Amino acid sequence: MLRRLAADPDVPRGVRVRLWLLLGYLLSPIDLVPDVIPVQGYADDAVVVALALRSVARHAGPEALDRHWPGTPDGLRAVRALAGIPGP
Repeated sequence: MLRRLAADPDVPRGVRVRLWLLLGYLLSPIDLVPDVIPVQGYADDAVVVALALRSVARHAGPEALDRHWPGTPDGLRAVRALAGIPGP
């Protein structure tokens, strides 16, 4: 879904920028909290990913999520609930 959202020209530019920034952050060797610190080193990555994906889902809109979701309807409902987007 994320790859499809990043490639969709109908999705706002800010959403695509957020996805590229997220990818850059994940590939970068520099972290907010170094990964050598047990638990917290990986927890910061999880928090950054969750916040970025929530922002992407909210700004892309429910129509874009519906269009690009490759999974089951139950999975899409879960993504919508986690992002705080009302669903059908």
